[in-house]
Amino acid sequence: MYALLRKLLFRLDAEFSHHLVFSLLRALYRLPGVGWLLRRQTPSLPVEVMGIKFPNPVGLAAGLDKNADLAPLLADFGFGFLELGSVTPRPQPGSPKPRLFRLPSHRALLNRMGFNNVGVAQFLNNLYQWEPTCPVGINIGKNQDTPIEHAVDDYLSALRAVYPHADYVTINISSPNTAGLRELQNQENFDELLRALKAEQDALAKTHEHYVPIAVKIAPDLDDNQIAAIATLVQKHRMDAVIATNTTITRPGLEGERLARQAGGLSGRPLKELSTSVIRRLYGHLQGKIPIIGVGGVETAEDAWEKLIAGADLVQIYSVLIYEGPGIVREIVEGLANKVTASGCATLTEAVAKARNI
Repeated sequence: MYALLRKLLFRLDAEFSHHLVFSLLRALYRLPGVGWLLRRQTPSLPVEVMGIKFPNPVGLAAGLDKNADLAPLLADFGFGFLELGSVTPRPQPGSPKPRLFRLPSHRALLNRMGFNNVGVAQFLNNLYQWEPTCPVGINIGKNQDTPIEHAVDDYLSALRAVYPHADYVTINISSPNTAGLRELQNQENFDELLRALKAEQDALAKTHEHYVPIAVKIAPDLDDNQIAAIATLVQKHRMDAVIATNTTITRPGLEGERLARQAGGLSGRPLKELSTSVIRRLYGHLQGKIPIIGVGGVETAEDAWEKLIAGADLVQIYSVLIYEGPGIVREIVEGLANKVTASGCATLTEAVAKARNI
C-alpha cells in the first residue's frame, strides 16, 4: 500500500509531500482502533539506557516531527522512543524553499531546513495534548539570529523550558544548516557549553526532584582528533549520551548526481558507513562509559545490528521511513529480536555484548 502512495508522493515537492502525509495521517488516526492495530504489530525488545527503559531500541530521529504535531501516531508505529524537534527558544521560518530534496536512486535525502519550527512555547503546547506512550527525547538548538558567542544562552533557555517534559534532552550542535553551529564542536567552545549545561542540569534536577539525561548530537564530518576531544569532554562533564551522527556535508558515492550540488546535509544510505565509523571510533574512546545512540543510513535490521556491534546502545531512523513507510519499524525490531534468539541470549544487551566479544 505504501509503495503505491510513495509513487504518487514522489511526483510532488518533497516538503509539500511531508506536510500532505502528516495531514493524511491525522485523518487516518481519527479512525477507531488504528493506534491499537499499529501498536500490536511490533514485538517487545526492551533495553535500558541512560536509566530509561525503552520498549525496543529503535527510535525516531529528530527532524521528522519538529513541532510535536504527530507524536501519538508516530509512537504507535512501534518506535521504542521518539526524538522530537529540533526546537529553538523562539519561532523561526528556517531556510528559504526549496530546502528538502530526495535522491531516490541513492535512497537518500538532502536538506537545508535550518531549524524551522514553531518555537518552544508552541512546541510544548502541542506536546501537552498527548500522553506519551513511549520515552520522548526533545532536541534543542539555537536560533539562527543568535550570535555564536551567545549560543549557550539559547541552549540554557530551551533546556529550562523542555526539562520537565522530556525523558531526555538532546543538544544539537551539529546541524550543517545553521551558520556557525558546528563551531560549538570545537574543543574550547564545546568545553564551555558542556560546563554550562551540566551546571544547569544539576540545578534543574534539584528544582524538579527529577534527573533528565542530556545527550549531545555530533557531526559525522569529524577527524580522529576531534572525536577524541569530544569523547574526553563528554566524560569530563558527565554527559549522559552521545548521538552519532547528524547529516553530512560530504557527498560519498554521489559523483555525477545533479542534486548533490545542492547545499545542505545528506542523510540516508550514503551516510551509513560514515556514521558507523564515527560510532566505532567514539566507542573506542568511551568503552561503554557513556551510551551512544547510532543514527545514519539504518534501513534494515542488519544495518541496526552493525551499529550496535560498532558501539551503539540504541539506533534511530528517519530517511528510510520516507522510502519504506511505517512498516519498516516493525521489520527492524523483528530482525533484531531474531538476532537475540539466534544468539541464545535472553536480552538484546547480552546478545550485543556477546557479538562484541565482551
